[in-house]
Amino acid sequence: MNDQQFWQLIQSVHLEALGDMDNKCVLLREKIADLSAPDALKFQELFDKKMDMAYAWELWGAAYVIGGGCSDDAFNDFRASLISRGEASFKAALVNPDSLADQILSEEDLFYEGYQYAVSEGVEAAAGTSPDRYSAHPAEPSGEEWSEDDASLQALYPKLSAKAEGQYDSESMSYKSETNQLNDQNIKSWSLIKILRLGLVIVLLVLILRKFVEF
Repeated sequence: MNDQQFWQLIQSVHLEALGDMDNKCVLLREKIADLSAPDALKFQELFDKKMDMAYAWELWGAAYVIGGGCSDDAFNDFRASLISRGEASFKAALVNPDSLADQILSEEDLFYEGYQYAVSEGVEAAAGTSPDRYSAHPAEPSGEEWSEDDASLQALYPKLSAKAEGQYDSESMSYKSETNQLNDQNIKSWSLIKILRLGLVIVLLVLILRKFVEF
């Protein structure tokens, strides 16, 4: 089990599960359980190394903006979920965490609790034991700690901050202009007006039908 084989297995599970995290966990557990004991143990080591690589202040800040806060446990789930998306997504997020705004992802999928457990359960099934960690977990995240104030976070993560406020479109990867935002509001207002008009028509029809019945 080398790094390339590790990512191939992760990617195959991601594609086969169609991105669904529950299905990913089932498939991943099964695929790891089918590995030889040495390969399964190496898979666990490589997974732990990726988790440590992602233990960085810059990525934690992105998770904080996306989730509106992010505890230690939530950041563990975030890193594991990020690994589950495959090598390209993982490395892109490490290089530029703000690029996560360009992906159409649900908060639930990004903070999914369970993927790391599927790894350990699959390894235990294959190797018959739960291995010790290859090394101690880093005491502190790498990089530079950020401030929780809005201005600092917006400067570090402009796209993620805009997306959190509904001002960034993942599909077009562009900021919504004030005109587009006003248009969105106008569309919502117009839809509400149409619903009210329809309700009024229905009430009038009911009243007319009642008169005919009484007549």
